[in-house]
Amino acid sequence: MTAPPSPRRAAADVLIAVLDERRTLDDALAHAERFDRLDGRDRAFARAIVSATLRRLGGIDATLARFLHKPLPEDAHLGRALLRTGAAQALALDTPAHAVVSETVAVARADRKAAGFAGLINAVLRKTCTEGRASFAALPAGADLPAWLYTRWRAAYGDAAAAIAASLRAEPPLDLTLKAARPDGLEATPLLGSLRLPAGSPPLETLAGYDEGAWWVQDAAAALPARLLGDVRGERVLDLCAAPGGKTMQLAAAGAAVTALDIAEPRLSRLGENLSRTGLAAERVCADALGWAAPAPFDAVMLDAPCTATGTVRRHPDVAWLRRPGDIRTLAALQAKLLARAAGFVRPGGRLVYAVCSLEPEEGPEIVAAALRSGDWTRAPINPGEVFGAAALVTPEGDLRTLPSHFAAQGGIDGFYAARLVRR
Repeated sequence: MTAPPSPRRAAADVLIAVLDERRTLDDALAHAERFDRLDGRDRAFARAIVSATLRRLGGIDATLARFLHKPLPEDAHLGRALLRTGAAQALALDTPAHAVVSETVAVARADRKAAGFAGLINAVLRKTCTEGRASFAALPAGADLPAWLYTRWRAAYGDAAAAIAASLRAEPPLDLTLKAARPDGLEATPLLGSLRLPAGSPPLETLAGYDEGAWWVQDAAAALPARLLGDVRGERVLDLCAAPGGKTMQLAAAGAAVTALDIAEPRLSRLGENLSRTGLAAERVCADALGWAAPAPFDAVMLDAPCTATGTVRRHPDVAWLRRPGDIRTLAALQAKLLARAAGFVRPGGRLVYAVCSLEPEEGPEIVAAALRSGDWTRAPINPGEVFGAAALVTPEGDLRTLPSHFAAQGGIDGFYAARLVRR
């Protein structure tokens, strides 16, 4: 019988897939052979290592640099990953130093390509455990992030950038959107119309209401944009870029006749599975929104546009390290095209909510400002009552802007921008 792999080696493999092969964390985890072979406890430990490493990577690298005379060679992928994941265990997860050093060195020695770095890993991790903790703890939260990204947030949000960065350090809670009434036995805390479970809650399939499809997972902030369409009972509503379907399910549960459009068939299939579990219905269309012809104008459109997703780093820490500055310009151009195209899908006087889970101004307010200048739209300002009285989430212009640092005492929320427009 083959011995189970080391969770530390599995974590290093996943980190290499994200940082060196530039794959998303979800994709890396789904296709990591060693990770897949781990049992429940070791699997959770490996995942915690990777998550902590990505959340604190900037600070981890800064701490390791104090004890490295020179960087490792470019092709020393496993050696570098073991240093980073070892440091994450010592600095962010408070794993006992002897376990961090001995187990990480053992993984290095067991691999032909990393064995030559075992002595270096041993020495650097020992110093990290004994001399690095204080300096790591003293680093400002922004040090954990890529410098270009944190610089942008400082320019856009000023002093609030530090609070945003600090909110990204911990594993987030889990939010649920209810289809209707809360099922008996589901213990959770209300937040912005959602229900919040603490981080580390039991598996979803064990929670009350799962089998009945009484709820679905959706960050509390992500559930707000669809609500801004107001009363959609009996209306024809188009959900553009719909997968994985959280907003489609919200709109269907609210009584709309929903058409869910997405360009990716696998994602649309997942949306179908979610609809099936919750007992909700929507027409599904696999098409590129830029080339699709609507059979008739809709009463309302929900456009949650593709974006850099920098507002979701608290849930997806890989995003900070996979994105590049040029992505913002590329995606903003696509967003502008989608919003212009959506004008032809809405009847005169109909509503559209434009939303992105990005913190970048170019992807949010600047896109909407250009759309308003086009003459196709007028703005329908949002009032605090529509976001459960949270006036801090409404901009002076009447748009929605949530930051990861909002509701920090309750575990934060994702960063979203949304504006409600009316077709002329």
